Amino acid sequence: MTLYDVPAPAKLNLFLHVVGRRADGYHLLQTAFRFIDLADTLHFEARADGAIGRAYELPGVAESDDLVVRAARSLQRATGTRQGAQIGLHKRIPQGGGLGGGSSDAATTLIALNRLWGTGLSRSQLMQLALPLGADVPVFVFGQSAFAQGVGEDLTAVALPPAAYLVVQPDAGVPTAAIFSDPDLTRDCASVTIADFLALPTSCFGRNDLEPVVLRRYPEVSGAVRWLFEHGLRVRMSGSGACLFAEFPTLPEAVLAQEEITATMRVAGKTTSHTHPGFRLVQASTGLTEHPLRNWIAS
Repeated sequence: MTLYDVPAPAKLNLFLHVVGRRADGYHLLQTAFRFIDLADTLHFEARADGAIGRAYELPGVAESDDLVVRAARSLQRATGTRQGAQIGLHKRIPQGGGLGGGSSDAATTLIALNRLWGTGLSRSQLMQLALPLGADVPVFVFGQSAFAQGVGEDLTAVALPPAAYLVVQPDAGVPTAAIFSDPDLTRDCASVTIADFLALPTSCFGRNDLEPVVLRRYPEVSGAVRWLFEHGLRVRMSGSGACLFAEFPTLPEAVLAQEEITATMRVAGKTTSHTHPGFRLVQASTGLTEHPLRNWIAS
C-alpha cells in the first residue's frame, strides 16, 4: 500500500500593493510571498476504485467546496487516471487568516497525488491546474519565495535573507471579497520593481493596502495591532487578514518575543496561556527558502 504524510506550509505576504483593477473586476496586485514552517499535514493513501475520500471534517466547508477534494478531482480529469485516494488533513494553519492554508493544502494535494499516481505532470502543468482553484494556489506549486504580479499568477523567484516570524491570530474572521469590494480600498498604488523590493530590508518595504480597510472594519484586529505596538511589537497583516506577523532576524529572537509578550499578558492578569482577549500567539516560525515538496515535481 502506497501512502504519504506531507506538509503544506503557510505563506506570508511580506507586502501587498493593489495597483489596479481589470475590466472583469479582478484586482491587480504586487506582493512578495514567503513560506514559513507553520504547516498543515496531509495524509494520502492510494485507492484503486477511483474514489476521492475525505477522512476529516472542515467546519463550514462542504466536500464539494473543499479545495483539497477539488484539487484531487482536477488532477484526475486532467490526466485521465482511474486511481483514487483517501485523504486525511491535520490543520495547524488558522483558517481564513490570510496565511494561505486552504491554498497550500490544495497545492500539496496536486503535488503529492501527481507523484502517488505517477501522472508525471510538469510544474507548469500543475500550475495551470492550480490557478482555477485560487489565486494563491500557484505560488505553492511554484515552490519558491516569489515576487508576484497580476492577479498573483505572474511569479518571479527571489532570494530572501534568513528571517523568522511571530504569527498572531486576532479573534476575527475577515471575508476576502468584502475587503476587496470596500469603496475605501486603495486601488492605484504606484507599481514597484523587484529591484526596489530587494533594495530594502523586507520588514521596511511597502505596506499591505488591505490593512487599513481591515483595521477600520474589525476592532479585534486594530486592537491587537495597537496592543502589540504598545508592548514593543510592530506587526503587519498577511493577505486579507486577519493574521498578523512580526519579522525577526533569527528564530531565537522570535521565540524570545513570544515569551516576553506571553509574560506581559500573565503579569497583567489577562491569561495563563498563549491567549489574550482579542488575539492569540500562533507560533514563532522560520522563513523557508523553498517549499518542502519542491523537488517532488519535474521541472
